[in-house]
This record gives sequence, C-alpha cells and structure tokens, in this order.
Amino acid sequence: MKRREFITLLGGAAAAWPRAVRAQQRERMRRIGVLVSGLAADDPEWQVRGTAFAKALQQLGWSVGQNLQVDSRWSLGDADRLRRHAAELVALDPDIVLAGGGQAVAALKERTRTLPIVFVNVTDPVGGGYVASLARPGGNATGFMSSEFSLSGKLLELLKQIAPHVMRVAVFRNTAIGTGTSQFAAIQTVAPLLGVEVTALGLRDASEIERGIIAFARGPNDGLIVAAGGVTQIQRDMFIRLAARHRLPTVYSARSFVTEGGLISYGSDPVAPYRLAAGYVDRILKGEKPADLPVQAPTRYETVLNMKTAKALGLDVPTAVRLRADEVIE
Repeated sequence: MKRREFITLLGGAAAAWPRAVRAQQRERMRRIGVLVSGLAADDPEWQVRGTAFAKALQQLGWSVGQNLQVDSRWSLGDADRLRRHAAELVALDPDIVLAGGGQAVAALKERTRTLPIVFVNVTDPVGGGYVASLARPGGNATGFMSSEFSLSGKLLELLKQIAPHVMRVAVFRNTAIGTGTSQFAAIQTVAPLLGVEVTALGLRDASEIERGIIAFARGPNDGLIVAAGGVTQIQRDMFIRLAARHRLPTVYSARSFVTEGGLISYGSDPVAPYRLAAGYVDRILKGEKPADLPVQAPTRYETVLNMKTAKALGLDVPTAVRLRADEVIE
C-alpha cells in the first residue's frame, strides 16, 4: 500500500467519496477511533503498523467510504495531548477504538467504561487495570500483549551475554503506567544472580532521558536496558545516539532500535498485533463483546543483532549470541 493510500485509509476520508457511491451503500457506516500513545503519524514505524491494520480490515470486508470511517489521533508521547485526544475520540461516539499502547488504554478508560476498546502492544493489561484477567477480560477492553513483563529479565541476561564485563545497568522504564514497575521488578529479580547492580531511570521526556544517561554513565562496566513502552519509541534516535556517545552496550525491546543503529533487541513482532487486532475489531463490530474475547500474548520472540554497532563498541560477540539471533545486521 502506498503512503498516499495509507493516509487516506486511516484519515477518515469517507467525505471524499462521490455522493453517488455513498448513496448506493446498503451497509450502515461504522466508525473506528484509533489512539496511538507512543508514535507520530509520520513515523515509519507507525506507517508499517497502521498499514498492517488497514490491510487486515480490508481483507475482512471493511472499506473506508463504503462501510467504515476511521478517526485517528497520535500523542507523540505527550500525556496531556493523549488525554485530550482520548476525550475527542470518545466524544465522536465511535463503535470501537483501537488503542496503541498502555497509556492510550489508560487515557480511554478514564473517559469511558462502555465503549469497546481493542488494545495492542500492552505489556501487563491485568497489572495496569485494563482487564480483570487475560482469559476473561470482563470489561470493555481486550486485545494483544507485546510481551509478558516476567520476561523482562531476559533483557538483562542478553546484555550480560553480549557484554560480560557490564556490572552496572540503568533500566529505562515508564513510571506513568504500572507495567514499567513490573518490568523493572522482573529485571531486579535476576540481577543478583548475574552479579549486576541495576538502577531505574525515568523517561518522561527527552531532557529526562539525556540527564539520566549523562548522570549514570561512569565507565566501561556500564550498560543500558530500554524496556518496552510507547515513549521509548518516540525517543529511538536519542537512545541510540547517547548509547553510542557514551559507549554503553544497550539492549532494547523492539527491532526498530537495532535497524536504526542500536546494538541488540529482544522482543515480539510489534506489527503482528495490529493485524490480529483487525480480527477482534471485526468480531466486535459484528456483535461480540470485548469481555468475552481473551487477551492474547505473543507466541514468538525474536533477537536482532547489529554487528556494525557491536564492532564500534569494541565487543567480541560470542558465537552463542550470534547463533540465537533471528536477524543479524552486518
């Protein structure tokens, strides 16, 4: 799908269709809201995810201008903007809302307990209070997890494998949502076993991230973990740039960091949930309830390694790490 077609599809372009075509419609026009917490509309990462969602909807028979209208909002990691956009979308009275990220779900939940919500790439929906349980969500929200927070300890294990000399690790996590605390707790659990001291750092904005890294970085035994969270996606370039400047081996939770110059990542495919979410949207629009649709967790995780970055950091990557990598960028 070309960029222009994508923007039309997710921009609510029903008004641009000829009146004659709209007059022939037999189906009732349905309305979907899209609220994304950690990406911008023109971010290449969102373009891929949004296009996957749009194509999946089309395959299920939903077409903008014929039987579907889509209203999209992006917060760029700004909490105030996110709450404002959530209020705007709820006021439009859509049939359903797609929420990208935990903060988007939380913002919508503050506004409505009845409007159906399908979320994607949320780490701990139970801990965040979005659902009662994974098997029986019980409320107005369900969706697809990006990972299980208990697996966050594997990020530290991977960091020690690729950089065994690391003894001090700063963990960036989002304190605005409960999952940030859960992720850090999982990392703390394995830290003593690996002989590592871990420190939690916040990431409310770019200035806090930069101050945190500058204050933390002391020498060759330091490393970073950038845990899952929408705000981290917005600041991809800053994390990669500062990690390189301070020569900090860094493990990320998403492939996009590594393809853009980061060292290594461990996480699930962030695009797949958008394809799957279209199926849940379709089922809810046809009468099913979010409360009856179980939250689904990823079944596969991938490791992506950037050898060019490893060489720049002077790391001798163990053979075991190279063999476990699903993708190696030379």
